[in-house]
Amino acid sequence: MSWAERALGEVLSRAAETESMVGERWPLHADPLSGRWTTTARGSWTGGFWAGLLWLRAILSGELADRAAARIRTMSLAPWVGADTATRGLIFWYGTALAECGAGAATLRDRAARACLDAYDPRLGLVPWGAAFGGPRELARVDALPGLVRLLAYAGPYGRNAAQAQLDLQLKLSAGGGEPHPAWAALPDGTWVPHPEPPMGWSRTVAWLALAIADSAHAGQAPRAGGPPFRPTDHPALEERLAPGSPAIPPASALRPGGPPDTSAAAIEAVAALKLSALAGRRTSGALRDRAADVLGELVAAHLRDGRLLDGCYDLDHGVATRHELVWGDFFLAVGLAILTGAIAPFAC
Repeated sequence: MSWAERALGEVLSRAAETESMVGERWPLHADPLSGRWTTTARGSWTGGFWAGLLWLRAILSGELADRAAARIRTMSLAPWVGADTATRGLIFWYGTALAECGAGAATLRDRAARACLDAYDPRLGLVPWGAAFGGPRELARVDALPGLVRLLAYAGPYGRNAAQAQLDLQLKLSAGGGEPHPAWAALPDGTWVPHPEPPMGWSRTVAWLALAIADSAHAGQAPRAGGPPFRPTDHPALEERLAPGSPAIPPASALRPGGPPDTSAAAIEAVAALKLSALAGRRTSGALRDRAADVLGELVAAHLRDGRLLDGCYDLDHGVATRHELVWGDFFLAVGLAILTGAIAPFAC
C-alpha cells in the first residue's frame, strides 16, 4: 500500500469518527488538540463538502450503510436551493457530483442549477454573491466560481453562457498583475472596485480560481479574450503558485509574513493541479502532476494527524479557527489522494 493510499484511508476513517461525533449536525472546523468539531445546524456554505466526503467514502468502501448516510446528507441540502447565495455552486456541485444516480441527487442538482441560473444578472454578468450570509449582495467573489461553473452547465445553453460570462469577468478582474483581489463590488455605473472581504493576500484566492479554470477548461469553456489561445496556466497567479519549487503550503495571508499557513488552500490547489494535468500536453502534464504529488506529500507528512488535516485557516482577520481541521480541507485532501491513486477520475467531482 502506498503512502497516498494509507493517508486516504486515514482521512476516511476520520470521516466515520466525525459522523458519530456530529450526529445530524454539520462539521465546520475542529479543534487541533481535542479534535472536537464546531458544527452548524444547516451546513452553511460547506455542507456540500461533508456530503461529498461521505460519498467518496461510500464509493471506496462499497458499504450500503455508507451509501445511505451519504444519501441522507445530500438530500438534507435541499433547503439551500432557494437561498440567495452564489455558494450554491459549492453546496450542490460537491454535494451531488459523486452521488449515485438513484439517490435523488441528479434531480436536486438540476433544481439547484435552475435556481442559480434564475439568479444570474445579465447586467452584472454573473450570479451575484448574494445576501444569505450578510454584507453587500452585488459582489464578484472568486469563491463563487468553483462548482457554480459546472452546476450552471446543467441548466442548458443559457446556463453555459452564464458560466462563461462569470468566468470571464472574474479573470478580467483578477488578472491585472500582482496579488489578485479575491472580491469586487459593483458600482451603479457598471464598473467594479475591490471589496475588502476577503482581504488582499487571502490564501484561497488562487486555489479557488485554479479549480474553476480547470473545471471550465474541461467543459470546453475558456476565456474569450483576444490574442493567442488561452492555456489554463497562463493566468499569472496560477503560474506562480503551481510552479515547481513554489512553497507547497501558502500562508493564510500573503501580506502577513510569519502568520499561520493554510493547508486547505494547498489541498484545493493540488486538486486543481491534478485536473489541469489531465488537460495539459505531455511535458506540462507531468510537471503539474508532480507538483500535486509534492503538495499532497507535504500535507500528509507534516500536517496530517490521525486522519485530520491540521493547520487550515478559516478566517485569519477575525481570528476564527486559524490552525484547525477544516471540513473542506479534509474533503479536498481526500479527493486529491483519490485522484492521485486512481481511485476516482480527475473530473469525477
